[in-house]
Amino acid sequence: MRRRDLVIFIGGAMAWMSAARGQEPRRVIGVLGAFIASSTFPGALPAFFQGLKETGFIEGKNLGVEFRWADGHYDRLPSLAAELVGRNVGVIYAHDVPSALAAKAATKTIPIVFSTGTDPVKVGLVASFGRPTGNLTGASFLMSLLGPKHVELLHELLPAINAIALVGNPSNANFQADVPDIQTAADTLKQRLEVLGASTDGDLEVAFAIMVQHQVGALIVMPDPFFISRREQLVGLAARHGMPAIYPLRAFTDDGGLMSYGGSLGDLERQVGVYVGKILGGAKPADLPVQQSTKFELVINLKTAKALGLTIPSSLLARADEVIE
Repeated sequence: MRRRDLVIFIGGAMAWMSAARGQEPRRVIGVLGAFIASSTFPGALPAFFQGLKETGFIEGKNLGVEFRWADGHYDRLPSLAAELVGRNVGVIYAHDVPSALAAKAATKTIPIVFSTGTDPVKVGLVASFGRPTGNLTGASFLMSLLGPKHVELLHELLPAINAIALVGNPSNANFQADVPDIQTAADTLKQRLEVLGASTDGDLEVAFAIMVQHQVGALIVMPDPFFISRREQLVGLAARHGMPAIYPLRAFTDDGGLMSYGGSLGDLERQVGVYVGKILGGAKPADLPVQQSTKFELVINLKTAKALGLTIPSSLLARADEVIE
C-alpha cells in the first residue's frame, strides 16, 4: 500500500472508530478577561458553561477551552487576544468591555461573543442591537441606563445631601461614555456630581480622601472588573469614611455594602454561553441580535445602614428584591 493511501486509510479508520464510540469533533474556544472571572463574579463561568451545555457543548467532552486573564493589566489584553487568534480558536468569549475591544482589534474573522454592563453600541463594539454586523454579538444589561437610577435612589435615601461622587475606571471605555447621562440625572435633582477616576488600590484611597475633603454625601461605584475584584476594599473604605454608597452588583451588598441596583449576571452569562454554542453549531454573529437582560434587582443591607446611622425609607424597603438583615 502506498504511503498516501495508508494515511487516508488510517484517517478514515480513526474517524469511523470515533463515530462508533459516539464521540463528537472537539471544538476549542478562547475566554478573555481583564480579571479572572471567579474574582469578579464567582458564578459567571458556571452560568456561561450552563448556557453552552444547553446547546450541546460540554467542556472536556466535545469542547476545549483556553483561558487568558490580564490580572487587571488592561494593557496586556491586546497581546492575550492575539494569542487566542494565533491558536485559531473557534469563538472568543470576551468577559468584559476592555477584552471585547481588544479581541475586536485582533480579528475580523473569528466570532466574538461579549458580556457587558454598558451600551455596546456606544462603546463601538457593534453597529446596533438588532443587527450587530461584523463578527461580534453578545449580551448586555445596560448598566449605563442604571447610572441615573443610582442617582435617584441615593436622592430618595438621602434627600438632604447636595453632592454625590461617581467613581469609575478611566481605563474602561464605558467610563466617559456613561458620565453625561449620570451628570444629567444629577443636574435634574440639583446634585453636584464629583467625578473621580481610579484604576489602582492607591487610587481608591485617594478618591475617598477627595470625597471627604469635598464634603461629598454619597457615592456611586460604576461597573468595572477592577472594582468588582476589589469590592471588599471598596466596602471597607466606605465603612471607614462613613460614606453611604450604591454599587452595580449585589455581590457588594453581600460583602457589606449599603445598597446595590443592577442586573443579574448569572442570566447574562448563561445567554452568552448559549450564543457561543449556537455559533459553534454554525450560526453567524451578525444573525444573532445583542441580547438585553431585563432582570434587575435592588438589594439593601440593613446592618450596614444601622452602622452608618441611616434609616431606610419604607418606600425603598418595599421595592427591594432582598433586604439583608
